[in-house]
Amino acid sequence: MEARASTSPSPQRPASMGRGGGGGGGGGDASAALSFIYRGWREVRDSASADLRLMRARADSLRTLADRELEHLLMSASTTVAAPAPPVAAGAPIAEVEFVRNRIQPKISELRRQYAASGDWELGLGRRVLEGWVAPPPPRGATTARVDLSGITAIRNALVPEVAGGGGARTAWWSGDEMEEEEEKEWEVVRMIRGGLKELERRSQSSGEILGGIPGPSELVEKFKSSLKSFNMEPLGSKEVPPLDLTEIMANLVRQSGPFLDQLGVRRELRDKLVETLYSRQNHSLSADSSLLGDDNSTDELDLRIASVLQSTGYHTDDGLWNEPSKYEVSDNKRHVAIVTTASLPWMTGTAVNPLFRAAYLARNSKQDVTLVVPWLCKSDQELVYPNSMTFSSPEEQETYIKKWLEERLGFESNFKISFYPGKFSKERRSIIPAGDTSQFISSREADIAILEEPEHLNWYHHGNRWTDKFNHVVGVVHTNYLEYIKREKNGALQAFLVKHINNWVTRAYCDKVLRLSAATQDLPKSIICNVHGVNPKFLKIGDKIMADRENGQQSFSKGAYFLGKMVWAKGYRELLDLLDKRKSDLQGFKLDVYGSGEDSQEVQSTAKKLNLNLNFFKGRDHADDSLHGYKVFINPSISDVLCTATAEALAMGKFVICAEHPSNEFFMSFPNCLTYRTPEEFVARVNEAMAREPQPLTPEQRYNLSWEAATERFMEYSDLDKVLSQPVTEGVHRSKTRRTIQSNLSDAMDGGLAFAHHCLTGSEVLRLATGAIPGTRDYDKQHCVDMGLLPPQVQHPVYGW
Repeated sequence: MEARASTSPSPQRPASMGRGGGGGGGGGDASAALSFIYRGWREVRDSASADLRLMRARADSLRTLADRELEHLLMSASTTVAAPAPPVAAGAPIAEVEFVRNRIQPKISELRRQYAASGDWELGLGRRVLEGWVAPPPPRGATTARVDLSGITAIRNALVPEVAGGGGARTAWWSGDEMEEEEEKEWEVVRMIRGGLKELERRSQSSGEILGGIPGPSELVEKFKSSLKSFNMEPLGSKEVPPLDLTEIMANLVRQSGPFLDQLGVRRELRDKLVETLYSRQNHSLSADSSLLGDDNSTDELDLRIASVLQSTGYHTDDGLWNEPSKYEVSDNKRHVAIVTTASLPWMTGTAVNPLFRAAYLARNSKQDVTLVVPWLCKSDQELVYPNSMTFSSPEEQETYIKKWLEERLGFESNFKISFYPGKFSKERRSIIPAGDTSQFISSREADIAILEEPEHLNWYHHGNRWTDKFNHVVGVVHTNYLEYIKREKNGALQAFLVKHINNWVTRAYCDKVLRLSAATQDLPKSIICNVHGVNPKFLKIGDKIMADRENGQQSFSKGAYFLGKMVWAKGYRELLDLLDKRKSDLQGFKLDVYGSGEDSQEVQSTAKKLNLNLNFFKGRDHADDSLHGYKVFINPSISDVLCTATAEALAMGKFVICAEHPSNEFFMSFPNCLTYRTPEEFVARVNEAMAREPQPLTPEQRYNLSWEAATERFMEYSDLDKVLSQPVTEGVHRSKTRRTIQSNLSDAMDGGLAFAHHCLTGSEVLRLATGAIPGTRDYDKQHCVDMGLLPPQVQHPVYGW
């Protein structure tokens, strides 16, 4: 692995957190504020328009369904009319057929014509349409044929079953004298049809007459009942549901602002009373159905109301800010671990390689299923990031490459899934920034345990679900010493101060536990220091082969010293050139081969040439390449790394390692082949010592400590994952619900307030850009929708999802 396989994906600062706009006059601030308000209102308007279009489409589909059912009814009537009547007792059937032909069919045709012409989809088959075609009463003495459904009670129970609850039973519109009085005014056509069908049913049952050659209740009656039943059983999504009004949106906003209001000292009872007051101001269509909920809870009614509005638009989601937190469902008594990282192969960086091996080794345990969640870059970004102009046309193609690369280095078959989330590459920071809510790409059914590789990086601009609300246990693994990189830039001290506090903020709000690979990283809340990384098994095999050759009397190492690292100044090149320049006279005849590629390649090589240093430069290559096996000494003067992967790989191959006495190298100091220095004079002494003798063979214990098996054991212990996995999760019960009932601890309440404040701030595009975010990363873009098969963000997150 080349130097980019270090734990940091970026030599640049992670985010320009402290870079805001300059001071300006009051007029400029007012204009900016008005512009921000206008853009926010425009987003609301566009999202509401999209919802209204969806609602209108649902209404149109209902109208089409009604037309189809009426057409079906007319076809049935036409079939009945066309059927030859038997000669016996023909008078009665003919009269009833005439009733269908002369009375019912013209009225239905008129209904369809007016219904289609009016375009009034909001009233449907309501009063306006019906009042225009109610027929006058027949002349006195005229012969009328009345028809009824067979078994009014049975049909009533089949079409509109009684619903117990509330003050008594609720039945259909034909089930009471009081409702019949109102029907006389608005539903005369229905009463007329009902009476006619009743008379037809009575005659058919009393005389056993045959209508249309079909005995008993006629086919017309049966089809008519089926048509009515299909209308009555139409799902809720096709019914007319009015959109949310302002008071309902305010009620839901107050309810979702619980953690923030807790920080302001607003009591829960007062907040619930305010929600109830706001919601009860309107006469809601669902209030009559409160008996279905089992109690008179306005919060539950508000949830049902919002769900009905969303369903009426055709929108559905497992997770939403208005619902209860997602609930992990246990299946086959197995837990689930989601590992979310900030980089992916073929980018050979620490945050791409190490989480990949962690997923493989965690998946070896049959107690849990594992999913590795990596960023998907569009082709334009892939060309900037991946080496050798390598690109992928689909996530599936990249997944195949990753799995093949891993299988070539593992001694066992990996058994985990790979999932992708949208990401964008920042040229300035040489980092991948998530686009949209990363947590939404982990389904509710798998939202059990989350491992966030670089939690601060993932959450700088995270605008979505709170990780600790969606998951039962959240562990952060800190890879990169961002503060060290930022301090090297212009105004680095101020920027480092801001980034330090933002990192504290997001890790406290979104993690239950944080693991720091070494003391070189920032001291974060809830953190503990432990190296939870191992080395690729391939490097241990190389070390075993070298030691076997040595035991057989063959020469183990034929070359001297080398340095491997991404060629940017922050990776230790400045320290290396300074050491060699200051002690040039003491290192006469010492040659060093340097392997690396990067943005600062030309500048590094020109500086070395000016200083007349004895360095040979080569392009970067994989650390396991055969050309590197013969070197005896690996020199790594970097102090910006957290835990250098290349150092661990060199030790695994049985080489000497010369590195600075620094917190980032503390884990390696217990190995006898690790030689540390504090001064340039000690550096010269360590070089001479390493070149004069042979490295010691690794003991079985030292070899095991470098392996991923040992790293996984350390991870399970220090992250409390072994304890979490030993505690079964009750199906359908989520940790976050329990947290809300026992959340009297001030620290937990503060974490909730920080998460809510962060969610509000990251929702503003102006604030995101002011702190260095990539434009347009609050949501994924159109190209991500095409590549990953995603719905547009305005459909995934409608206006009601605030």
